[in-house]
Amino acid sequence: MSLSVLNSAPEVAVKEAVETGVHLDPSLKEVTYNPTYETMFAPEFGPVNPYKSKRMAAPRNMLSGYAEPAHVNNFMFEQQRRTFSTFGYALDPFVDTSQNSSSSYIGAVDEAEKKKGLTVFEVGPKKTDKRKKVQGGEANDIDIDNYLGPWAKYVDEKDGAKPSEVEQKELDEITAKRQKKGRNEEEAPAAEKTILHVKDAYDYQGRSYLHVPQDVGINRRTADIPDKCYLPKKQIHVWSGHTKVGCVC
Repeated sequence: MSLSVLNSAPEVAVKEAVETGVHLDPSLKEVTYNPTYETMFAPEFGPVNPYKSKRMAAPRNMLSGYAEPAHVNNFMFEQQRRTFSTFGYALDPFVDTSQNSSSSYIGAVDEAEKKKGLTVFEVGPKKTDKRKKVQGGEANDIDIDNYLGPWAKYVDEKDGAKPSEVEQKELDEITAKRQKKGRNEEEAPAAEKTILHVKDAYDYQGRSYLHVPQDVGINRRTADIPDKCYLPKKQIHVWSGHTKVGCVC
């Protein structure tokens, strides 16, 4: 006779793949164990703000975006920055030049191909065809009169500054238009006149209003020499004011 085994625990369907992983808080700065790659870079789950745009919902560790520490050589960074400011192109920072032999540029790619990727710190090809100058004498006492030195003219240099026939025709048309536009008719000079603001120009004795008065001040008709004037030797009077407030009603 065998005894039956009694198990009072209810039967529960358990799957090993359900809720067996450890979830990480995306705001953590450090962890105490070594999580797997799938756990570190798994998508976030949870409530989503429906009013956030994709740009606002993107992960970021600073106000303006997501910054990662990187080592950039100061000279290389300044070289590419100045090249982009001067020529309009620079090396693509997202392309690893150590693995890719061909250089990739951003900005003015056509200009980069034309200049063959030259930077501001590199010297371009020099021009071989230089303008030739007239050969002068030597800087010595014998041939000093024919010495031209740095003041020698170029072989193809033209001394005359006369415009061509087409340019001269255009200049004549412009001059004629300016003369026609700025021509003003000569006006006749205005007649001079004066206005007298008194009743009569002469008084009862027939004297003009410009006549010098003879009864005021110095008598100009006398033949006597006036007394000599002297500077005052003592102070006679001093006009002084007051510091009180004056009221005008």
